[in-house]
Amino acid sequence: MRHCSLPARDLRLLDPLFIYPSTILGREKAIVVSLEQIRCIITADEVILMNSLDGSVVKYKSELCKRLQIKKYQAEDLPFEFRALELALELICMSLDAQVYELEMEMYPVLDELTTSVSTLNLERVRRLKGHLLALTQRVQKVRDEIEHLMDDDGDMAEMYLTEKKQRSEAGLSDVCIQTHTSGGAREVSKSAPVSPVESSTSGSQKLQRALSSIVSLSKHGSFISSSDAGENIEQLEMLLEAYFIVSDNTHSKLSTLKEYIDDTEDLINIKLGNVQNQLIQFQLLLTAATFLATIYASVTAVFGMNFADSIFDHPSAFNWVLVITGGACGLLYFSFLFYLRRRKVFPL
Repeated sequence: MRHCSLPARDLRLLDPLFIYPSTILGREKAIVVSLEQIRCIITADEVILMNSLDGSVVKYKSELCKRLQIKKYQAEDLPFEFRALELALELICMSLDAQVYELEMEMYPVLDELTTSVSTLNLERVRRLKGHLLALTQRVQKVRDEIEHLMDDDGDMAEMYLTEKKQRSEAGLSDVCIQTHTSGGAREVSKSAPVSPVESSTSGSQKLQRALSSIVSLSKHGSFISSSDAGENIEQLEMLLEAYFIVSDNTHSKLSTLKEYIDDTEDLINIKLGNVQNQLIQFQLLLTAATFLATIYASVTAVFGMNFADSIFDHPSAFNWVLVITGGACGLLYFSFLFYLRRRKVFPL
C-alpha cells in the first residue's frame, strides 16, 4: 500500500480467495488488474503478481519476461505498463475464446443428436452445457463491459500513463534541486557583505517562502502538463483497448450465436413433441370411434342371448344375416365418421 499508494479496498480485489468480477483500475502510481486468474499490480517499472502458482499467472510471467528481453533489441513505442496490461488482456481474451471454441465443439454435436433422439440423457447433457454457456457469457460480458467502461472514461485512461507521470515528477524534482543549488551559490557569493541579524533572518524566510512557492508552482505546472499531454496522447491506450474490445465482443457474439442455436433447437424439439402429441390424440380418437362401433356390434350377442320366443329362431341362417347387416352398418358408420373428421380438417387422412 505504501509502495504503490493503493487503498486497502484495491488489494481485496487481488485476493485469490475472493471472487470478484473483472476490474481494471487506474491509480496515481499503479494499475490494479483483476482479470479472471490474472491479478496483479502494474507500476511504471514492475509487476506484482498474485497467486503465482496458477498456470495462467506462470504463463503471464514467462511471456512478459520473454517480451521484455525482446524489447532490448527492438524499438517499442508502448511504455512498460501498457505492455504488461496488453499481455494480461491478450491472455485473458485468448483463454476465453479457447473456452468458447471448446464449448462449441462439445455442444453442436449434442444438439444435433438431441434433434434426432430426444432422450433424458441428451436433455441432461444439454442442460449442463447450457449452464456452462450462461456462466461463460457472464464472464466474457464483464471483461467486455470493463474495457468499454475504461474506453469511455478519459480520466481513467489518463491515470494509466505511469511512465510519463514518473518522468514528469523526476523532471520537476531535478528543476527544484537546480534552483535550490543556484540560490545556495548566490548566498555564498554575498557572504562577504555585512548583513544585520534582522535582515539575514528576514531574507532567509523570504527565500524559504520563494523556494516553497516555486516547488508548488512546479508541481502544479508538471501535473498540468502531464494531464494535457495524456489527454493528447490518450489515443495510444484507446487504440490498445479498442483492439481487445473487438476481440471480446467477437467472443461474446459467438456465445450469442450458440445461445440462439440452442433456442432454435429447443423450438424444434417443442414442435416435434407437439406433433407427436397431435398424432397420439388422432390415434386415440380413431381408437375411441372403433371401440364405440365394436360395442354396437357386440350388442347382437346380447340380443340373441336373451331367453325369449321369436320366429327368427326358427330359421338357422337368420343369425348370419343379422351379423352381416350389423357389421355393414358399423363399417358404414365408421367411414362416415372418418369422412366427417376429414371434412372438419381435424386431421389429414
